[in-house]
Amino acid sequence: MIIKSLTNIDFGTIFKAFSKAFADYDIQLNEYELMTMWKRRGFNPDLSFAAFNGKEIAAFTLNGIGNFNGRKMAYDTGTGTLKEYRGQGLATKIFTYSIPFLKEANINYYLLEVLKHNKQAISVYQKIGFEISREFNFFIWNNEEIKIDSIKNSYLIEPININKYDTIPTFWDFYPSWQNSFESIQRTTEDFICLGAFSNKKIIGYCVFEPNSGDITQIAVDKAHRRKGIASLLLHEINKRNKAPKMKLLNTDINCQSIVYFLKSKNIEIKGKQFEMIKKI
Repeated sequence: MIIKSLTNIDFGTIFKAFSKAFADYDIQLNEYELMTMWKRRGFNPDLSFAAFNGKEIAAFTLNGIGNFNGRKMAYDTGTGTLKEYRGQGLATKIFTYSIPFLKEANINYYLLEVLKHNKQAISVYQKIGFEISREFNFFIWNNEEIKIDSIKNSYLIEPININKYDTIPTFWDFYPSWQNSFESIQRTTEDFICLGAFSNKKIIGYCVFEPNSGDITQIAVDKAHRRKGIASLLLHEINKRNKAPKMKLLNTDINCQSIVYFLKSKNIEIKGKQFEMIKKI
């Protein structure tokens, strides 16, 4: 068994290993969906690593590289071990092996997300120095489950370029997670629909949405214009444009109760929780 980077390893080989490692997960991704997800999250094969048994990948850590909250970081876009190789501590060995290479690339922080109920993984991460930085809720629902109210539209909803509106971050109740950040959106702008809500030509709400996956990346309303149906209008427009069988809103900070109450009013309940964890390397 040798550990090395994924430089020059073809995508098909990585995809095969990823599919086997996560075969028991509820949601399965095809090659195109996985490639799109990795591109959005900044996947860098030169700074991603795997344990090989001959030519077969036995375990892997796929790292995204980028700037997050003002710091250059590595982000775990997927860590997995094939069933027949589990129990050998390969994930920890791969992580330890990767540290000198990340440091050489001037990366001093490592970020990841882990499901809150995955206590075994959380314990492993804590043992190698990760600390919980935030707790997130996530929401997943079928299109037909959503409750769409009858809305009198007194606002203009139209496509926007989010880069042209520097007031947008003032709408936030929390800083977006890695995969929902502006930098992640910029990596695959062609995959997103960005809508703005306007009153008297002033933007007062917006959303960023990936129609092929049903992923609502960002949605927020100016605090001075909340409880006026603006978020409902945006959600209504998203619902009409969705091409996926389900919709999802991932990684909303648990301290943001406004999004919980809003979605509950639409018949959408919290699906699960996960931790954001960080380690200085």
